[in-house]
Amino acid sequence: MHAPSAHPPVLHASIPDVTLAAALDHDGYALLPARLDAAQIAQLQGRFDDLVAAEGERAGREFQQEEGSRRLAHLVDKGRCFDAVWGDSAVLGCVAHILRRPFRLSSLNGREPLPGQGGQALHSDWEPRRADEPFHVVNSLWLLDPVYADNGATRLIPGSHHLAGTWEELGVNPSRSHPDEIALVAPAGSVLVYNAHLWHGGGINISGARRRMLHSYYVGCGQRQQYDLPALLSPATRNRLDRSQLTLLGIDNEWWTASTFPDRGQATS
Repeated sequence: MHAPSAHPPVLHASIPDVTLAAALDHDGYALLPARLDAAQIAQLQGRFDDLVAAEGERAGREFQQEEGSRRLAHLVDKGRCFDAVWGDSAVLGCVAHILRRPFRLSSLNGREPLPGQGGQALHSDWEPRRADEPFHVVNSLWLLDPVYADNGATRLIPGSHHLAGTWEELGVNPSRSHPDEIALVAPAGSVLVYNAHLWHGGGINISGARRRMLHSYYVGCGQRQQYDLPALLSPATRNRLDRSQLTLLGIDNEWWTASTFPDRGQATS
C-alpha cells in the first residue's frame, strides 16, 4: 500500500450527465468535444511524431505492431503530456459508469493509418461476451487530427455491445461493411469514449491526410491489463506520480474506484 498523503489526489471522476449516460448505455459510445485545447493538441502531435522517429522499427513493440499503420505503445512512460489523457476526469467518469466496479488503466497506445492503408475488420476489444456477463473494458480515442470519412474514420455499430455470441452465431461477416455502421467524424481535440465490447474498426486512409489517435484503454476489476504496465513503468515515472495515479495504473495490485464520484476517487486493494 502507498503511504497516506496530505495532498488531495490528482485524479477524480466527473459523473456523466443524463444525456451522456444514456448514449453510453444505449449506443455504447459518446463523443466528448474539446477535451484538448490547441496547445495540448500541438504538444501531443509533436510528441507522437518524435516517438515514431526515435523508436523506428521498435515502435509499438510493447503491445503490437501493425502493417499499414504507425503504432506506439506504453505512452504512460513516455511523457508528462500524456497524463492529461489517461487521467481525464470526464473519461474516468464514463468508465466508472460503464464498468460499475473498480478498474485500472489497461494501456495507453497510439495509432495512425498510413495513406491507402489502415483498414480493419469489425472487432471488439474483448472476446465474445455471454448474455449474463458484465462489461469488462472501455476504450477512449483521443483525436490529435481532424477525422473525416476519407482519412481512416473509425466505423461503429451502435448498440452492438449488447449482443452476445460469436460472429458465426450472430450471422455477421466482420470483413464486410455492416448496414448499421456509422463513421466517427470529429475535430481534433475530441474524445470518443466507448464500451469496448462495441463492434468497431478502423477505416482505410483514402485521402492520405494524417489521422493520429491515442487509445486510453481501461479494464475492470479481476481482469488483466493489456500488458504488464506496472513491470514496464520506469522508476522516474513511478516517483513523479501520486497515489491516485499509481492506483489507476495497478501499482501494488490496487484498483481505482470512482464509487464516491463526483467526489475524489479512492483506492481499493
